Amino acid sequence: MAAAPVWSVDPRTGKQREQVAVEATAQEVDAAVRAAHAARGALADRTVRAAFLRSAADQLEGAKEYLVEAADAETALGPVRLTGELARTCYQLRAFADIVDEGEFLGVVINHPDDTATPPIPDLRRYKVPLGVVAVYSASNFPFAFSVPGGDTASALAAGCPVVVKAHPDHPGLSELVASVLRRAAAQHDIPDGVLGLVHGFDAGVELVRHPLVTAAGFTGSVRGGRALFDAAAARPAPIPFHGELGSLNPVVITEAAAAERAEAIGTGLAGSMTLGVGQFCVKPGLVLAPAGASGDRLIKSLTDAVSDTDAGVLLDHRMRDNFVAGVAERAELPDVDAPVTPGAGSEHTVSPGFLTVPAERLAAEGEYDLLLEECFGPVTVVARYEDEAEANAVLARLPGNLTATVHLSTEETAGEGRGAEILAELTPLAGRVLVNAWPTGVAVAPAQHHGGPYPATTSTSTSVGGTAIERWLRPVAYQNTPEALLPAELRDDNPLGLPRRYDGRLER
Repeated sequence: MAAAPVWSVDPRTGKQREQVAVEATAQEVDAAVRAAHAARGALADRTVRAAFLRSAADQLEGAKEYLVEAADAETALGPVRLTGELARTCYQLRAFADIVDEGEFLGVVINHPDDTATPPIPDLRRYKVPLGVVAVYSASNFPFAFSVPGGDTASALAAGCPVVVKAHPDHPGLSELVASVLRRAAAQHDIPDGVLGLVHGFDAGVELVRHPLVTAAGFTGSVRGGRALFDAAAARPAPIPFHGELGSLNPVVITEAAAAERAEAIGTGLAGSMTLGVGQFCVKPGLVLAPAGASGDRLIKSLTDAVSDTDAGVLLDHRMRDNFVAGVAERAELPDVDAPVTPGAGSEHTVSPGFLTVPAERLAAEGEYDLLLEECFGPVTVVARYEDEAEANAVLARLPGNLTATVHLSTEETAGEGRGAEILAELTPLAGRVLVNAWPTGVAVAPAQHHGGPYPATTSTSTSVGGTAIERWLRPVAYQNTPEALLPAELRDDNPLGLPRRYDGRLER
């Protein structure tokens, strides 16, 4: 049987543009993984892989014009957004290069023997080593930052792990172009092409997570797809870590005092956040708890005006468009659900933004309204109007894990008066990032960033953005009573590599 073709599709028209590849067979997946496994040694030198990451950023920047054009043709996200995303991706690659140079991520700890301790302490030296080949599953909505050159790939390479990427079907042509750019960067440092494999096809993705030489996986996508791969990773004869970002409602709480103080500004800000990128951000605010009464009415009026002025847009593919149209229609049909601005189909190829309102009490108990507590991918949010704090708390108590949770407070509440601290305490168990008087869309690449959260937001406690994302692809090893001449250079007393380390209890930098 001939291999299935992989087509590049124009989301603005739904028409096929060109065939860019064929779906990988099990044998081709095996070959890609084995080539990656064979390339491990080329990443062993930290200096080489830091230089590789910087060269990758340089090469991507050098190819910016045609990469952005290719990305826009397959995603309809627009040159401005894509140019910014590519810049973010290059910054991220260089940031990981800096982390590799610094060396703190290795977690070097040295304890010399201490016979006076109870029990006695032998000579122990600990650091972290790369896991091996990492499988990366690209996201649809970030064709650069969460795809072939994105955070999973960058952090895995920084850790010293070769990567095999399962390309997303929404941008296969771009995936091929970016992979060639990264391999060109690898060649500058005598790193084999196999250090970055690329495969296409659903079956290839399943084969990849099951391959015995794959040691970990990173995924960004749907709950259904991510959970299936997570289960496959756990069902292997030798289970592997699966770091999946699956879905998030990203709740927002607006206090009565905040609405009274600046209802119009909050409504406008919410409209901008929920429609950003045609509502296709994983941190889009999908559920908003707003007060009933006059202040809440002002907020709804502001939100209505701002969303009404937002143009229809193109989603990443027509399957997502169909799911969005069907999903918002099903939600709007529920009793007591109103649509001040009706979301749904725009033209044949677009969707119109909108939002729904519902009394918060409807969400406080299990039932048909649970649909409103599920993520709907696209430019829509649900505003639940609460009568009192008890109603708002009852809804929060029913929410699953999220990437973000936000609260909008008044000036007095931010100064410590009122329930600000109490609300933060209620939101913290729900999410990996808690925001005050801001909007969750936009995930800064910074050392303190955490992009993750309790299940189903993610399947692990790790972050996929920020410097500590590298920790996902490492494992600790301790050497006991090992002669100095046999120790890795990172663990020798004279510290020939100049690494930060904890030496007999003292932190040395």
